[in-house]
Amino acid sequence: MTHTEETTKEAISTLEGLISILEDGKLGYTNAAEHVENALIKTDFLEYARERALFIVELQDEINKLGKSTETSGGGPLGALHRTWIDIKSSFTGGDTEAIINACVTGEEAAIEKYKMALDKNELDFSQISIVSKQLNSIENTLSQIKMRS
Repeated sequence: MTHTEETTKEAISTLEGLISILEDGKLGYTNAAEHVENALIKTDFLEYARERALFIVELQDEINKLGKSTETSGGGPLGALHRTWIDIKSSFTGGDTEAIINACVTGEEAAIEKYKMALDKNELDFSQISIVSKQLNSIENTLSQIKMRS
């Protein structure tokens, strides 16, 4: 896809929205790791948080390639819709592992939905679609792993 000024803005907005979702997930997993007793689950959650941080860097690189600095990057419209992780954080305070896992499942399902919306919008170029698809696949795998724990 050849980027015009308008399509570039749309692509940046879409990628920024995904970054917001990833930020929420990173924070969510970090919080979840602090509240679970099980060392194995804690390790997994910290790994998922690290993975989200890497995904953020990948998307920021794409935004930079489009000519926008990501230093002041805010969330796009997709990110504004995604407050699932923040809203479910209260379920962590009880330290109930099952409730925490269920909250993570809810967060991942919301992230997957937003990733699919981003791909459906058809605003990204081939390399961006490739990165977003790879990240989506990884998030879907994470969701499967988490569901096996519950």
